[in-house]
Parts: sequence; structure tokens; C-alpha cells
Amino acid sequence: MDTDASYDLFPSRPKIMFMGTPEFAVPTLDALINEGYDIVAVVTQPDRPKGRGRRLTPSPTKVLAEERSLKILQPERLDDNFLEALLLLKPELLVVVAFGQIIPGKVLRSAAWGGINVHASLLPRYRGSAPIQWAVINNERETGLTTMFMDEGMDTGPILLQQKVDILEGETAGELHDRLLSLAPGLLIKTLEGLSKGSVQKKKQDDSLATYTSKLTKEHGMLEWSWPAKRLCGLIRGLDPWPGAFTFYNKKMLKLYGCSVANPTQTGLVPGRIRRLSKGGLEIETGKGFVTVREIQAPGKRRLPVQEFVRGSQLSSGSILGN
Repeated sequence: MDTDASYDLFPSRPKIMFMGTPEFAVPTLDALINEGYDIVAVVTQPDRPKGRGRRLTPSPTKVLAEERSLKILQPERLDDNFLEALLLLKPELLVVVAFGQIIPGKVLRSAAWGGINVHASLLPRYRGSAPIQWAVINNERETGLTTMFMDEGMDTGPILLQQKVDILEGETAGELHDRLLSLAPGLLIKTLEGLSKGSVQKKKQDDSLATYTSKLTKEHGMLEWSWPAKRLCGLIRGLDPWPGAFTFYNKKMLKLYGCSVANPTQTGLVPGRIRRLSKGGLEIETGKGFVTVREIQAPGKRRLPVQEFVRGSQLSSGSILGN
């Protein structure tokens, strides 16, 4: 698609192929359906093994599509076979929300108006995967949502609309995810309506301001107690609920959740040493300042408030985590 084309031609109700996979995509698909948009098909990732039984499980987006009796495509790759199926459906626009695969240029060009993506950051910052988690990990004060026309780069297409959101004190990635999830449908509908009326125009991204994120893995969760408390707390909040920040005690892994920082400039501490157990949680010394953790999870167990967990463990004041 040529995004320099006249916006006067943008249809008020384009035929849409929706591409999305996780829970984050579901409210936006639901909103498009409820607003009366013609969804010619929903493209989502194939069913994947999940849980202890490794049972094949459909994506949240597929579940909604089945409930609404929509046509569903689940390609392993967006190859020529997929392109052939797409061309038969003749979508005018692709709407992409957390799909989970790079969209090739030949797929974008197959729709008259290309693709519009809803990305969970204020582009050009935090291009790439897991932007919500990385914004929390890095102790950002704000983030948001961006709608953009897609190109073949990694979140490099021209911006359409943005919505800023403050990151709240102590907020976890999971909590921020849920707030952004609820805002995404409104921003997309506003974008589509603005394009059809000519009130929304594209804006080129300033590549000099771009930052990139990497895919999160379980290994990212390892806590280094020599780090400052603020950095540790950002990691704990940013990896909640998945994959979880973790440490060791007597060679046993413990995942830590819910945190706050105290005396962030204090030095001369013993990193990883438990200072005390209070009503607020477990206060732990770091390379600079203290982190207070509110919940702990042992392998194969559920998350427990610190006070409850400590009653059945050997943790006490003076214990040193990280060994």
C-alpha cells in the first residue's frame, strides 16, 4: 500500500483481516466486531502445548473468533500458501495487535491499505517485543500506545495516533498490561475513524530517538543483589507475572513479587542480606538501599504473602539470599 495516497479514499468500514494472538489482542478484536467492521478472517498462532499436561491450547484470540463464528487462519509461517489464502479473502486492511510473527512486505502489500499495528509503547521508544515489561524494568515514568501504518521494519512505520499513560508507583507489568489492554480498542477505533474523515495523518518516526527491546526469557529474572534497590525493584515489577524475578536460598530457587524501595542512596550494606521481616514484607539489603518484597513463590507452589511463606521456611533476619 502507498500510505501517501489520499485519505479521502480510506473507507469508513474497510474489510479487515485481524492478526493477533494473546489476551492483549482480544478487546481490540471484540471492539471491531461490536462496531460493525467486516472481519473477513482472524489470523492467530497455531494451538500450542500448555500446562503440565502439555495439552494443545488455542490462543485467546482464537477463542473469541470461534465464539463469534469468524473464519480462522493459523499459519506456522506467513508464506506463499498463506498469501494465497489471504488474496482469496480480499481484505482492504490488516489490523495487527501482538500477532507474534514479523509480517512480510508481500503480505502487507496484499491489502489495499496495508497494515495498521497497535504497539504498546510510545514509538520510536521501545520498538520490538515485550515493550510493557521493559518500560517497567527500566523504571520509566510513562509509556503508552501507538497506532501506525506498518512497513517491513521492526515497528518503524509512520505514526498515526498515540496515547500516553503514566506508570504508577509500584505498578507491575501485569497491571500495566491490563490498563493498556483496555485502552487499545478505543485508540484503534479513533484511528480508523480519523483516517476515513481525513483528520488523522501519518507522522514519520524520528529514528534518532529509537530504542529497542529484546525478547524476555526466564534467565532475565536473575536478581543480582549488588545492584541498586531501584534497579532490582524495577526488575521484580517488570517480570510480574511472567517469567518472575528470582533468587536462591540454600540452592533453592525463590521467585519474588511486589516490591518497594527504601533509603535508595544508603551504601555499606551486605547485598542479599535479610534485614528484617515487617508488616510490609521482607526487607533485603542491596548494593544501594533496601528492597521490601511482599510475596514469595517456591518451585511448584503458589505465590504466598511473605509472612505466610516465612512461617514454613528457614528464612530469617540475617539470612543471605543469592546462594
